[in-house]
Amino acid sequence: MNVHTGAARAAAANLSAVLRTGPFEEALRVAIAARGLSLERLRSHLSARGIQVGVATLSYWQNGHRRPERPDSLRAVSALEEILGLPPDALLVLLGPRRPRGPAVGLPQGSRGYRQLMPAWPAVEGLIASLDTTADDKLHIAAQHELVWIDGHRSCARREVFQVLRAHQDGVDRYIAIVTADAGADISLVSVRALENCRIGRVRRDADAGVLVCELLFDLVLRTGQTHLIRYEVLDESDAECDDYHRGFRFPAGQYALQVRFDPEQLPVACFSYQGHDIRELTMTGYRSVHVNVAPVPAGRVGIRWEWDGAG
Repeated sequence: MNVHTGAARAAAANLSAVLRTGPFEEALRVAIAARGLSLERLRSHLSARGIQVGVATLSYWQNGHRRPERPDSLRAVSALEEILGLPPDALLVLLGPRRPRGPAVGLPQGSRGYRQLMPAWPAVEGLIASLDTTADDKLHIAAQHELVWIDGHRSCARREVFQVLRAHQDGVDRYIAIVTADAGADISLVSVRALENCRIGRVRRDADAGVLVCELLFDLVLRTGQTHLIRYEVLDESDAECDDYHRGFRFPAGQYALQVRFDPEQLPVACFSYQGHDIRELTMTGYRSVHVNVAPVPAGRVGIRWEWDGAG
């Protein structure tokens, strides 16, 4: 018997078996190997059918690091069946029903959705859906320190964020940062820069809603209960006037400290912290800053707002 023919028959038998038993990621991996296509070629075939899936996403699918669940992803899996010469639904059936979602499934008690935290929640959910990731459901903030600089144009030109993140589900390797522009700001002039223990992944913007989402990638995959420390900064070159800064928490957090520092030539006439309906006036220090510290932090919003005089 020809050696190559024997190997081909063995591969076909292996593929047939794994298509019967799964799991999905192994069946996909074996099917790709049997067809002899690279992930780049698969991406190209999908693109020719009007389906945009990155090589990294295909790699995550075949290694089990992610699961295709969103409608666009399932359409891509259906196309992969055709490209790989598989029977219709051969891979889709291995996915089974979509994994349940919501505050009661694998999320900390008291969790909230984006619609409860921000007016631009439809844009945020749409941008995150375009990333085809569930990472935003798997992490919460154990501790966060945030320093915001207000410059001489009364603009929030820069902020630096230090986070201690804890996984409440297995298999998370990134944090999804969400940035909303101030009124009148151009979100295209807002950028995120990784400073420590992370690197920039995909970035998506919605110009009409003034929203940016950005992946901050880790160099490890966290299991439930593990923590990871990251530091990053957000830069805004739009010079839009700012009189409020807040952080929305989808999940309860351990501790949050927010400090706002003002340019000496542009000091507000009054500053207030707020959390829910609790509003307190703040006293500015000799370092031209005010702060709020909350521990523990229930899901919701914590922020500082201030009032300018009329001569800006």
